[in-house]
Amino acid sequence: MSERVILHCDLNNFYASVECLFRPELKNVPMAVCGSTQERHGIVLAKNEKAKKFGVKTAEAVWQAQMKCPELITVEPNFSRYMEYSSKVRAIYEQYTDLVEPFGMDECWLDVTGSVFLYGSGEKIAYEIKERIKKEIGLTISVGVSFNKVFAKLGSDLKKPDAVTVISKAEFKKIVWPLRAEEMIGVGPSTKRRLNSVGIYTLGDVASCDKNFLTLIFGKMGEELWKNASGFDFSPVLSKNQIPPAKSFGRSVTCCRDLISDEDVGNVMLYLTDKVATCLRENACLASVVQISVRDEILVTREKQLVLPQPSRIVEVLFSAGMKLFKESWTWESNVRSVGIRACGLVGESCNFQYNLFFDSKKYDKLERLESQIEKIRKKYGKDSVFRGSTMLIPVPQKETPAFFHNRM
Repeated sequence: MSERVILHCDLNNFYASVECLFRPELKNVPMAVCGSTQERHGIVLAKNEKAKKFGVKTAEAVWQAQMKCPELITVEPNFSRYMEYSSKVRAIYEQYTDLVEPFGMDECWLDVTGSVFLYGSGEKIAYEIKERIKKEIGLTISVGVSFNKVFAKLGSDLKKPDAVTVISKAEFKKIVWPLRAEEMIGVGPSTKRRLNSVGIYTLGDVASCDKNFLTLIFGKMGEELWKNASGFDFSPVLSKNQIPPAKSFGRSVTCCRDLISDEDVGNVMLYLTDKVATCLRENACLASVVQISVRDEILVTREKQLVLPQPSRIVEVLFSAGMKLFKESWTWESNVRSVGIRACGLVGESCNFQYNLFFDSKKYDKLERLESQIEKIRKKYGKDSVFRGSTMLIPVPQKETPAFFHNRM
């Protein structure tokens, strides 16, 4: 079996680069695409290279970015435009392979193992794709070329912008192992802290560590960390027809003002739960776990979850579970800035499960029929044709954004 050839293509400063196509004057000044400060989404979503030189970082508050760079020009996002350009880029990828797996709007893995006989080596294909996107679309990408997905992703992060980095099986230890552990996909701030606490700082440290020791600390994820750092990632690049179903559905929103009471939170939670229940119904599944996320006015986030007695997609059931979690954990030492609810532990609606002794099946069936009819009305007359009165005056921005659509890796 021949060695795999995997590319990871990452569009450089994607949102900002697209905006510069339509406003060329922005290329010569520090600029950033930022969320709306009026709707309290005032963070940096993307920035150009000139802003990056001032230390502007993605996900920091706009005011922080402006302190670093007083001349910073801010632009509101245009997501429909970004989707259009993302599709244009993927159309080029698909001319080289049908194995194109998106990882967000601006990143994709490509398995070009079978394409090297037509187009040359993985490195040659990477350069060709990079130059075509620059010439035909006007954007730049960084490409990692390797024998697995984890190292291809690492490669695309090593040199930016407009670069190709090859991490071969013969050379990977020299390139990868000196890197900090958090540079590998799957190692976030929490995992980094736990690794550092036991003296593990680099990817070489992870690979040389006893696999059983990592499993003892991190469970199954510990073994995955060891395999990934050691070059044993065999996960396939999936075509669009192979993308697995979502593992959860959720919604979260940053409110236009701080929430100051259980009633405030309840109204927003009900609004979001209604949307989550719609997602569950559209995907023919039920949730067995409910998780909430609450962020306070000083941006501290807390999450809690519980297992439902019975899998459900009934708004009343999901909402009651969410509010139970909130009331048990929130003491109102600070006000609430944002709220989220997520349905996890998904099971198909056709799955058989045992009702518990106290389950009111008649009430459940009645609510199920009611909510099914509501969804039919919304599909026919629009999503706002039926809504709950208590949600009419909630402090939610006009464009509440979806969150937590977790799938892979």
